[in-house]
Amino acid sequence: MKKYLYITLSIFSLLAVTNSVKAQQEAMYTQYMFNALALNPAYAGSRNVISATALYRNQWSGIKGAPETTTLTIDAPIDDKKIGLGLQLFSDKLGITSNTGLVASGAYRIRMDKGSLSFGLQTSLSGFKANYQNVVLDPSGSNTDMAFQDNVNKFLFNVGTGVYYNSDKFYVGLSAPQLLPNKLYSTNLSKQEIHLFLTAGVVFALNDDFKLKPSIMIKEVKGAPIEGDLNATLWIKDVLAIGAQYRSNADVSGLLEVQATPQIRIGYAYDHSITKLQQFNSGSHEIMLRYEFGFSKDKFISPRYF
Repeated sequence: MKKYLYITLSIFSLLAVTNSVKAQQEAMYTQYMFNALALNPAYAGSRNVISATALYRNQWSGIKGAPETTTLTIDAPIDDKKIGLGLQLFSDKLGITSNTGLVASGAYRIRMDKGSLSFGLQTSLSGFKANYQNVVLDPSGSNTDMAFQDNVNKFLFNVGTGVYYNSDKFYVGLSAPQLLPNKLYSTNLSKQEIHLFLTAGVVFALNDDFKLKPSIMIKEVKGAPIEGDLNATLWIKDVLAIGAQYRSNADVSGLLEVQATPQIRIGYAYDHSITKLQQFNSGSHEIMLRYEFGFSKDKFISPRYF
């Protein structure tokens, strides 16, 4: 049984990234509200301080070749907070493929009565690899299909855009991180597709000690079902938060956040599959660490929820 499962997953991982089936190509995040710069360049500088975030995701733990994503982002406001600049390093692996690169973002921010409206642009350069020779076609080791004899190794340049509005207790954003239809392989069917992300969230003060923070993300890509992530976290004394999330036709999740200091926030998410894939994996794990620079010890820091 395990032999046939491994063969099936090897072929599935190949199909999932070639996009001949129009699968989602952008990396998945449960803690998307912490990793907003990876989805929307207009987020750059919106926290009004220099902010660095590291995130690691191990999806479908226990399955060989399952998705594994690492991102490191840093962004800051400049020019009296009218401009936001951001930089992202990322590594995304799935089966025989990997995509590692750098993204530079810029945002123009317009101050409004209760918040800021930002328009963002980004450029990215990444190295895409597909190790066809590692695909297991025959458990005996005899891979004779000529289509799997040559690996793919190429550089991809892309551009993206987004718009983002945020106040102290509300945000909404719309973005398309990649606009150019780069070919991943030699056929026109295997190319990068435009992904649209709509995100929104709000904070409700239940009393002095408890705040409820629901948020939503909707993802759309040509040829694949629209996917929605709906979550809510309960903040306790602005220090500890516990939450839950539902991803349409995919997962249910638990979230834990700790504001360890005014500068350090730690987050963890666990996803449990609700598809037939659940019998082959022990869940997905995601760890986040954020550090914010520039705070002085004698200065009161207002909590930032987004």
